[in-house]
Amino acid sequence: MADESETAVKLPAPPLLQMIEGNRNGHEHCSNCENEEDNSYNRGGLSPANDTGIDSTQNQHVKTNSLLAERIQEILAIELFSVGQGPAITTAEKPYTLSQGFTWDALDLGDCGVLKKLYTLLNENYAEDDDSMFQFYYSLEFLLWALQPPGWLPHWKLVGFMSTIPANIHIYDTEKIVKINFLCVHEKLFLIPEITRQVHLESIFQAVYTAGVVLPKPVGTCRYWHPSLNPRKLIDVKFSHLSRNMTMQHIMKLYQLPDSQDSWAATNGKKKDIPVVHQLFTRYMKQFHLMPVMSQEEVEHSFYPRNIIDTFMVENGNGEVTDFLSFYMLPSTIMNHPTHKSLKAAYSFYKVHTQTPLLDLRKDALVLPKMKGLDVFSALDLTENKTFLEKLKFGIGHANLQYYLHTWKCPSVGAEKVRLVLQQ
Repeated sequence: MADESETAVKLPAPPLLQMIEGNRNGHEHCSNCENEEDNSYNRGGLSPANDTGIDSTQNQHVKTNSLLAERIQEILAIELFSVGQGPAITTAEKPYTLSQGFTWDALDLGDCGVLKKLYTLLNENYAEDDDSMFQFYYSLEFLLWALQPPGWLPHWKLVGFMSTIPANIHIYDTEKIVKINFLCVHEKLFLIPEITRQVHLESIFQAVYTAGVVLPKPVGTCRYWHPSLNPRKLIDVKFSHLSRNMTMQHIMKLYQLPDSQDSWAATNGKKKDIPVVHQLFTRYMKQFHLMPVMSQEEVEHSFYPRNIIDTFMVENGNGEVTDFLSFYMLPSTIMNHPTHKSLKAAYSFYKVHTQTPLLDLRKDALVLPKMKGLDVFSALDLTENKTFLEKLKFGIGHANLQYYLHTWKCPSVGAEKVRLVLQQ
């Protein structure tokens, strides 16, 4: 582990380690969460933190692996430091050779037919939980939002499928790297080394990604928490479970939310607010060690409300925007249930608070997705979130979401200093 006296150091750029193979970004099923004292009933279901509900024996195994991972990382770092980082021209110009019957293809996401093929691939193969109960359902709008931010490069979208997006990420300092997402890989394809080769040709040698599994070695670790918006349905589909001595009537009363929020004047974001939101976002993010650096164009793409992202503003008495919060919506298909076919989930995205107390902001913020008919809300315990999670009856998930950096060594970042969210 890098200690706190270390400075951020670039490492050389070997092919992206196979250790992210099998990583579905950690978005899998959790079950039988025992947390009765704080949450009153057991939680399960689709959790972006790979919440697999492992037993105590498996937990011991994970802890052992974590200790080994620390030693492996130090050995790996020594090996990497002994190799110089070459210029991009040393990277192979030709793509990797594939098995017979496979070809590389750069996806034109502006082509409706191509987009639908990607939609089908991900919805039929990506991030199904271990118990085959839930599977993320990606709409065409969500894919365009997640894969086409300003600066995206079409030749970095590969079927199998794996995506990378250029981004400026602040890791104690600002660095141009790529965000890795949507790894949906056929065992015969070389998606990881090929995407690495293409990124190197653009003279970018660092990357950031997340995983539910423990690999050598996370730069940061967070955990997902879930408040129930529709507890009856969540229990019915086995996303959550009643704990001992609890009845459905008790649960419905415990998690009851008001029909409207009125503690602060929330308004849906408008394009005219984008410059102010960009200024608020930029100033607020400076307090964190792992966070995105966005242009005004990127802020507009990320936060402007549409069918899959909602941003709400708080204005003071002079009509000036002082706070905002955002969440995106990503449903899951419920597999083999006689009644319910879809689990409607909201995921906390980014927020900025300068005048509204955080607890008040987040308390009423739960009402907004509830009013939209969503079933569950998910948030990581990053930044100041730990101060309100239990107070607002969030239930803790089983597993952690690890943040990893490729070819970049720096001190570990505590969850309170992490402010980076990668869409599922």
